[in-house]
Amino acid sequence: MLETYPFTGRTASEIAAGVELAVSEGRLPPGAVLPPVREVAERAGVSPGTAAAAYRLLRERGVVETAGRRGTRVRPRPASTFREEIRIEAPPGVRDLSKGNPDPSLLPPLREALAAAARAHEESPAMYGTGDDEELIALAGARLRADGIPAEALAITSGTLDAVERVLTAHLRPGDAVAVEDPGWTALLDLVAVLGLRPVPMRLDEEGPLPDELARALQAGARAVVITLRAQNPTGACLSAARARELRALLAASPEVLLIEDDHGSGFVDLPPYSLAGATARWVHTRSTAKAFGPDLRLALIAGDPVTLDRLRGRQRLAAGWVSHLLQRAVAHLWRTDAVDTAAVAAAYGLRRNGLVAALAARGVTAYGRSGLNVWIPVADETTAITRLLARGWACAPGARNRIGSPPALRLTVSTLTQEEIEPLADDLAAALRPAPTGRYG
Repeated sequence: MLETYPFTGRTASEIAAGVELAVSEGRLPPGAVLPPVREVAERAGVSPGTAAAAYRLLRERGVVETAGRRGTRVRPRPASTFREEIRIEAPPGVRDLSKGNPDPSLLPPLREALAAAARAHEESPAMYGTGDDEELIALAGARLRADGIPAEALAITSGTLDAVERVLTAHLRPGDAVAVEDPGWTALLDLVAVLGLRPVPMRLDEEGPLPDELARALQAGARAVVITLRAQNPTGACLSAARARELRALLAASPEVLLIEDDHGSGFVDLPPYSLAGATARWVHTRSTAKAFGPDLRLALIAGDPVTLDRLRGRQRLAAGWVSHLLQRAVAHLWRTDAVDTAAVAAAYGLRRNGLVAALAARGVTAYGRSGLNVWIPVADETTAITRLLARGWACAPGARNRIGSPPALRLTVSTLTQEEIEPLADDLAAALRPAPTGRYG
């Protein structure tokens, strides 16, 4: 096919546009190897510099990837179905434990916080060019520094994923490798695919990513690493002090790697965050308010090195511009008034999570859930287990949404599980599941 494909155009943009059209029409299929730059230049009758610029445009658009000695190839097309869409619709009468939401009864009331934000708006409305809320920045900085996280430079985004997307886009190009947890957060795995990045899975245990897995990912050329500090989704893993020291040492030996650490557990997890911030030259720490204050309060505080935060803010200005100051002031009010009793909320979730893990252990079923809202249960076959559970009146999430290469499992969100439900659920899970593997998550 490549022998007959005509590379045409007099400029880099025209050559790149022709290749992109051929890819979209299927004339250049995924995996097709493109000729070397000099051959393209000869076919199109242009200089090698023009041909090289065309290839650069195609890489930036995510159409092709350069794989060293294997040459330049057409990238696989993004999947049409996102991982988030792999779900089980619970029929009427089935108890749904698949959604991943916090318990509404443990979220703080927002009436006074929103009223305070409205009063502040009436006194001093935020207009174009207004900076981030000074009180929120000050409160965030104090909280981050108290947890040992450098907070000299801060930014505010519309949630963790918003920050991660902007930072990855600012630092990486399509085809670059990103080390991600496996199993991991579905939205992140979807984002990596959409951006044309190559995921390098890192398996983990209850203390976080395994050091040899991070080492392998770095050796494989990962240009960025994403690590969850606590309440890891879906396993509940929480980075320990010892594991943090091991990972920090590995990252310090690769200072050019971008580190992204996710602390969405702030406000509902009582285990401390052992940060890796500063182990590399380029890093960000994201602290989301969604799980503690409510998913609709989409706001995250971001600390990072000055260069990375400057790039993040620049891309933010070109898109959304800023995060609503009404939301910023509402979050500042919630923090200032200690609207969430973190210890009490964490204890409530822990009672449900630990109760189910213990009940399953008593029945010979291995499950994980050191922190957060979920319990992760290795199974022999996800489809069979889910079908049997549905027949018994329970819906859970298939682990396939979260997995790259790790073994099958189920994710149960226990945030709204009552104490009266734990024993019946454990009985039904034990009856529905075949003997499951033990040990590491994968």
